[in-house]
Amino acid sequence: MPLDLEPGTLAWLAATLEPGHRVRTSTILRGGWTSRMRRLDIDGPDGSYALVLRSFHKPFYVKHARGLLTREADILRLLAETETGIPAARLYAVDATATHCAYPSLLMSLLPGELRLDDDQSRALARQLVDIHRLAVPEQARPRTYQPWTSPERVPAPTALWQRAVDVIRREPPPYTGTFLHRDFHPGNVLFADQAITGVVDWVETSWGPADLDVAHCATATALLHGADAGLRFADHYREAGGLLGEETEDRRYWRLLDALGFAPDAEKVAVPWRELGRTDLTPEMLTRRLTDYVAALLD
Repeated sequence: MPLDLEPGTLAWLAATLEPGHRVRTSTILRGGWTSRMRRLDIDGPDGSYALVLRSFHKPFYVKHARGLLTREADILRLLAETETGIPAARLYAVDATATHCAYPSLLMSLLPGELRLDDDQSRALARQLVDIHRLAVPEQARPRTYQPWTSPERVPAPTALWQRAVDVIRREPPPYTGTFLHRDFHPGNVLFADQAITGVVDWVETSWGPADLDVAHCATATALLHGADAGLRFADHYREAGGLLGEETEDRRYWRLLDALGFAPDAEKVAVPWRELGRTDLTPEMLTRRLTDYVAALLD
């Protein structure tokens, strides 16, 4: 089977792997949106194993790859060194500036399990997120402060409902107690085997900020996948698992709308990989309706 890998990337892999180890096959993994994910099956003197090669090929992400992939590499090292129990991949190598590879790339271990997008796994996700937020990180090792993914000026607001939502985030961010954030935690970045979580992936956006922001992001994704009510319940599951959120209702509403409005107007970009994974029911019309219903529920 021919390898779907560029010569420079193959040469980098050959130099990175242990002597006597070689890439036997390369298979595209579905479900990625920002990057191209490949499973690499490796043959070695003592047997075979699999790795994952993440490569940024879209121009926007190539432009920002140095910061994104360097951050992910640092976080994977941190998680391995602190023995957190968080099921993350093990870093093998990174070429964040495409010095050797055809595209900026990161090589890591393959985690077991699969994505579960058909049924709502909110309770398990909430427990995992609480564990992530409890990670004690020395101040010098903390990731960057979070960056908002939208602003009042960037949100299309064609109706009174959307304008009301935009008005909620037209203020200074509420005060918060900082914590370690995955920052892109949602069902599409968590692997399951049966009912157990076996992997949390995609650490390029890891940040320091309010726990509300991670909860808000997973809640929005849950609302898009399973409906507004499911999205609203996620924060309750998080608190039941021992997580702490902002004390003021308006502060919590701010973080949740700040995230939800980042998907406006139709959340189509996240649906592309989800449909590839079998959720063909997530039409643009359904996503628009679910996002609108969720925003309306947050304002109620």
